[in-house]
Amino acid sequence: MSTKVVWASLAVLQLVVAYPQRGVKSGRSVSCKEDIEYLHNGICCVKCEAGLYVQTPCTETGKKGTCEECGYGTFTEHANGLKQCIKCTQCPPDQEIVRGCSHTQDTLCQCKPGKYCHPDEACEICKKCSRCNSDEEVVKNCTSTSNTECKKRQSNSSPEADTTLIAVLTLVFVVLFLGFVILIFIFWKKKWKTADSNSFKPGYISVSKPHSTNPSTYVNVYKPQGKGKEETINLCESNPSSASSSQHNLTDPAEMLPWEDPNRREEVPFPTLIPKNGVESLTACFEFFEELNVDFHNRFFRKLSIEDNKIRSKDHHSHEDRIHYLLAYWVEKKGKEASLNDLLRALLDLNQRRTAETIMDNAIKKGYYELESFSLGDD
Repeated sequence: MSTKVVWASLAVLQLVVAYPQRGVKSGRSVSCKEDIEYLHNGICCVKCEAGLYVQTPCTETGKKGTCEECGYGTFTEHANGLKQCIKCTQCPPDQEIVRGCSHTQDTLCQCKPGKYCHPDEACEICKKCSRCNSDEEVVKNCTSTSNTECKKRQSNSSPEADTTLIAVLTLVFVVLFLGFVILIFIFWKKKWKTADSNSFKPGYISVSKPHSTNPSTYVNVYKPQGKGKEETINLCESNPSSASSSQHNLTDPAEMLPWEDPNRREEVPFPTLIPKNGVESLTACFEFFEELNVDFHNRFFRKLSIEDNKIRSKDHHSHEDRIHYLLAYWVEKKGKEASLNDLLRALLDLNQRRTAETIMDNAIKKGYYELESFSLGDD
């Protein structure tokens, strides 16, 4: 054998040792094709397609094991060697589903109208869209992934033109105000003249007691009447008790709800609210809690059994975002048992009845809730 053949044989042997065959162990590493194979027990198995997972791995290099389709609520988006599928994402209460979960795609969520969340941030809770100030105009409307963009309005008019406009508007206002004062003066002057001319015209008023049949109880009383008309009214003599009852009926104030009466507010049980649209009615009321006194924040959320570390973790957020995040966390924690009535009771326990009433009124006016029927009880 020649020297050239020996050197060629040694080179081939070195290549075989340096680059092991697919699926064959070489020390501690095995080389598999990353896009189409996965490593199992020292051999390279072919991956299952998207929407499937590996039920039984292969026993021979370059072969595919047994693949099974993902069950309901799970998915795999790419070719894989996973032993089980990935659970589908559940959209939070303040988000809506854009695309449902399938065997090959996860659920796609986005913030509900009026809220947004930047796509490059962890969207734990959607933020309220900003509103432009009176001296600003909208450059870009708020979307589910971006906040409202505003810019300062540019005035096209000159200072001289603004001054002239203000002067004209002031003059118009003065003229209208004087005209209004003159009209009121003329109206009252006519009314006084009419009252003076009719104040001494005689007439009769006849007042009678309802359901009375005794003619002796009818009395004709002279009383001045306007417009020269004469009328006879039979006055009925009644005992003091009936007169008192009649007077009571005449002077009763308009009927009001018990919690609207300041004299009965504390003694009347707080009403129960019924949602018109389930959990959506509850989350829609989150913005009403922004009126809660900041001094009661921690005590209020502790009343809802939210952990102190969870409360403190959101101290760096704004007042509104902190309220919305912790209420959304409470709803997720309570699940189907979450109720606006629980939140209002927590406020009542903290002696924040006026805040609870304000939130209740807003929830009813907006059409999110309605009152459960209740009895006023005996007065």
